[in-house]
Amino acid sequence: LRSHIGVAPQKAVLFKGTVAENLRWGDENASEQTLEEALEISQAKEFVDSKPGKLEFMIEQNGRNLSGGQRQRMTIARALVRKPDILILDDSASALDFATDAALRDAIKNMKENPTVFLVSQRAASVRYADRIVVLEEGKAVAVGTHEELMQNCSAYQEIYYQATVDTLWGNWIALIFVVSLSQITLLYKHHL
Repeated sequence: LRSHIGVAPQKAVLFKGTVAENLRWGDENASEQTLEEALEISQAKEFVDSKPGKLEFMIEQNGRNLSGGQRQRMTIARALVRKPDILILDDSASALDFATDAALRDAIKNMKENPTVFLVSQRAASVRYADRIVVLEEGKAVAVGTHEELMQNCSAYQEIYYQATVDTLWGNWIALIFVVSLSQITLLYKHHL
């Protein structure tokens, strides 16, 4: 049963060794092509390809020489190397930005193996398109349904969703102010030259 399940926990666990060695903890006989496919799906290929030696790049114990998001993507790639029938992502994209998280979910959805995915997340956007969403409150399931059903019938889900929406809008607003301010600074700087 265990060979049919791939798990990526929130706290990424990486070992001292190469990228390839870390990925092969998912399947010690995995081909280089399988490793590359897993890196592509997990959105880790670009940063791995930028490292000296690529698959032979040496990762320090616990991935100390990688960012939090890079460590999480490596852990997801290791789970994908197994080509699992069941993929459990236990809040394993929490350190990813929203765009990378969306690209990851899209890539998993389009996998040719089509695993059953259990996605644990605190981000409403991450679970919005799931076939079924289970809402937990104080460790107990309080509702099950689609995004649309829960938006109509579950106050706990509505609260999570609206808070995430406000946080996202606020973040975009801050970014917009920063960009506008940066443009104004640039214009003022050019004007005074």
